[in-house]
Amino acid sequence: MYKKITLCVIKIIHSKKYIRPTEIVAPAAVCALLRWVGTVYVLDRLRSLKWKEGRSKNRGNGWWLQLFEGMDRYVALRPGERVLLSWIMTIPDSGYMMENGSIELPCTPEEEKRIVLELSRRAESNLREGNVYYVVSTRWYMGWQKYTGQPVGVFTFNEPPTEAPTSSAADRPGPIDNSDLVLNGSDGADPQLLRTVEEGRDYVLVPKDVWERLYAWYKGGPVLARKMISAGDSKQFHVEVFPLCLTLVDARDNSQSVVRLSKKASLHELYKTVCRLKGVESEKARIWDYFNKQKQTVLVVSNQTLEESSLQMDQHILLEVQIDGFWPSGFGMDSTGNDLALVPVEPLRSSVTIAGGPTLSNGYSSSYSSNIYGVINLSSTNGDMEDGYESSRSMTRVDRGGLAGLQNLGNTCFMNSAIQCLVHTPPIFEYFLEDYSSEINRQNPLGMHGELALAFGELLRKLWSSGRTPVAPRAFKTKLARFAPQFSGYNQHDSQELLAFLLDGLHEDLNRVKQKPYIETKDSDGRPDEEVADEYWRYHKARNDSIIVDVFQGQYKSTLVCPVCNKISITFDPFMYLSLPLPSTATRTMTVTVFYGDGSGLPMPYTVTVLKHGCCKDLIQALGAACCLRTDEYLLLAEVYEHRIYRYLENPSEVLGTIKDDEHIVAFRLPKNGAELTRLEIAHRIGENLHFSSDNLRASERKLFLTPLITFLEDPQSGADIDLAVHRMLSPLRKKGYSSSISIRNGRESTNGCSTQLGPGTQSAENCESEEMSINSLSFHLCIMEDSGLSRRRISKETVIKFGRVVKVMLDWTEREFDLYDASYLKDLPEVHKTGLTMKKTKQEAISLFSCLDAFLKEEPLGPDDMWYCPRCKEHRQASKKLDLWRLPDILVFHLKRFSYSRWLKNKLDTFVNFPTCNLDLSNYVKSNEASEGSHVYELYAISNHYGGLGGGHYSAYCKLIDDNRWYHFDDAHVSPVSEDEIKTSAAYVLFYRRVRGKPNGAVGEPSHGYRAF
Repeated sequence: MYKKITLCVIKIIHSKKYIRPTEIVAPAAVCALLRWVGTVYVLDRLRSLKWKEGRSKNRGNGWWLQLFEGMDRYVALRPGERVLLSWIMTIPDSGYMMENGSIELPCTPEEEKRIVLELSRRAESNLREGNVYYVVSTRWYMGWQKYTGQPVGVFTFNEPPTEAPTSSAADRPGPIDNSDLVLNGSDGADPQLLRTVEEGRDYVLVPKDVWERLYAWYKGGPVLARKMISAGDSKQFHVEVFPLCLTLVDARDNSQSVVRLSKKASLHELYKTVCRLKGVESEKARIWDYFNKQKQTVLVVSNQTLEESSLQMDQHILLEVQIDGFWPSGFGMDSTGNDLALVPVEPLRSSVTIAGGPTLSNGYSSSYSSNIYGVINLSSTNGDMEDGYESSRSMTRVDRGGLAGLQNLGNTCFMNSAIQCLVHTPPIFEYFLEDYSSEINRQNPLGMHGELALAFGELLRKLWSSGRTPVAPRAFKTKLARFAPQFSGYNQHDSQELLAFLLDGLHEDLNRVKQKPYIETKDSDGRPDEEVADEYWRYHKARNDSIIVDVFQGQYKSTLVCPVCNKISITFDPFMYLSLPLPSTATRTMTVTVFYGDGSGLPMPYTVTVLKHGCCKDLIQALGAACCLRTDEYLLLAEVYEHRIYRYLENPSEVLGTIKDDEHIVAFRLPKNGAELTRLEIAHRIGENLHFSSDNLRASERKLFLTPLITFLEDPQSGADIDLAVHRMLSPLRKKGYSSSISIRNGRESTNGCSTQLGPGTQSAENCESEEMSINSLSFHLCIMEDSGLSRRRISKETVIKFGRVVKVMLDWTEREFDLYDASYLKDLPEVHKTGLTMKKTKQEAISLFSCLDAFLKEEPLGPDDMWYCPRCKEHRQASKKLDLWRLPDILVFHLKRFSYSRWLKNKLDTFVNFPTCNLDLSNYVKSNEASEGSHVYELYAISNHYGGLGGGHYSAYCKLIDDNRWYHFDDAHVSPVSEDEIKTSAAYVLFYRRVRGKPNGAVGEPSHGYRAF
């Protein structure tokens, strides 16, 4: 057994079946295996070798040389085996021996890929809280993807939009290197991640089993383990990449230290960790929520989580230690640790204050309750308070209120921007300043039993009553994270996405409908639009009736037309906001090589100008005009990579941003009925017996070259049909010295390559006779490739082929093909855009809000992934869709779609949109003829801005105080006045308009303050 194992391993490695001998892992593997099977046979075998090359004891390592001492006879080995054993003598003794004595043998790239995929699928099917994941640098992981032949950027564990793919072979990556993810100088035993890293762009998350395999293969580090937690009431799983980081202040000496715990850890675990760190007894310790370095409330030992306690990233907590049975005196300390005096001041001018009691000068309430420690439980107006349902009672707005900023809790500028716009919406702040307790829906399973509405109402009241004192929205953020767990961390998010979730959550908490009736909608069936629209609106209001619906929701008409049977379907759907695309005026030049799919002409490159942010449909239209495309033809776009068809660009709505400047794009002119025919892909390969080449490659090393061709087969039967199609596609490439006469023999096309003139590039009469004699065989050496692309089989004339939608063949070029055809036409495809050329940059022109609205309402076909089921055809169809505005709300929100995402691309448009600040008249866009809908004129009152690039940047808000008729800039905690001329910038992201009442003579009057239902 030992003999078989040892010789088998040696011969396998020598044959390069599993491991490339140029890598150090090959001898290391043999070293490990030989030690494993060493015992009697290996020792006897090696001692029996008479190594005539002679090696000094000073070379090599340890016992390998000793095994060769005293060899008295030579055992015949293959040369490769002798070289390999000689190589083994030079490697270190460690090999692949694991710490526990087991052996970790190296795998092939294919095996590594297979193992990781299997382990990943297993982990995905067993998601649970507490599962361990590991952070791996995207830079290293992409190198491993290249090595294992995977598309770069397609992650097994998540799907972030990343770079374009590549499948080129790469060297084996070195050790795992996460150094680009951690802080310089951080503790090696507990390395800390940089706060700026993002999943996908900077790192990927791999399950524990995958990490263990990668680490066994590559070693490296540092090791960054993270646990999976469940977030929100919906218990959504996600990996907590950034645990909660708290700054612990010791009240005894004002020393500070850092405590890191999961936000799902309990207060009991916090006490245990702090007491162990400080060496105090838990019975004598008391920890305060010390947000903003002010005592908020005592954190009582319990199973309540740190998240539920509203503790935020990087905030302070205060440790007090009982001395001689007494706690430190004083209700609080300032930032220097000095005791603060409590001086009562005049209470706010409301019947019930936010905290339910009079306010003191330092922000503490005189109303308190005893806790288990017998101390005062303090609440600060600078932070959020948990005061039950008192916040739903009526309250009076303080003069010049609404000028308070919001503290940034760690990448929460997106939330602050959206909240400021919302709390400065007149119908909203008027509603939440009144008593809304009767409208709280505590039975709605889709809501949060009123908790989100109460938290928002509490926050709004603070912003309108605290003057200019910044407010920390801690409790509100905690409640929001329960409803929308994606906002539970400290990553940057989208303000519009936050706004959408917040409005939806408020609606569900304030829905006046306690029992939603089941209503089956009816098709229009030719009925008048007014009748159908009112019916849909009644159905919607029967299930959804809240202040949010009253104020923010409108209705649009959606018309779908089946492209086959012309069936028209009309529906009327509600909307909360309008997401408007930004029509771009920027252009880019693209060079594409056009091929004839029937072999009727030579390929020709065309350079066209298209919209930079256009789609493939725009490119096809430009190419069709440039190449004079016939009405019975269409263009099939494809990307050629490493002489293969890498991907087809068949989706007309795919954005052109997915096509990089250094890629090679081709287009094939094909008949419009080609969808019903078999598509034939022809790849080219250097022939096996190509003697004129100096490389003289072996069959296993033959390379692909030239540009692949595409054509269609009509009713194919055998290999002869493929051979005929290949000849037809190559016929335009025939050299001029050869006749291009074509004859039909035995039902197939044949060629006569004879020429009456002899000279360079011509055939002799003997060669002509040879061609005539082989007329019953195929003209070309063809192999058909299986679906996987790995296995191939030779095609003969009589080969019966199972034809599917796509057939892929390989054409082996011999000396005959090079003599007959000019291959230069298929070489050196031009890049889409040659880099380095100086191009005149055109300044991006400004666009109007109306042009964005026109682009939103224009008719366009549905995408292939969004097919419509036609009730008449009983099939999914790519119907055309047209939207029209039918009913407008009192508050109209426009979302400018500055961010675009695709599989391989993320992009932000900084286009300046010229929007009116007043007298926005949408009368021409509203299709409803009912006069009861009121005015269609709006004025601007708030803007959510985004500055910077994608995946980061900064959010702020411009809001107008209606009473002052002045604009203010809300930049987190900082609030400053701005002029109306300053608010129109290219950073405008979400626009908030309110309806203006019309006067009888048609003139524009005052804004509408009501929030009535339609």
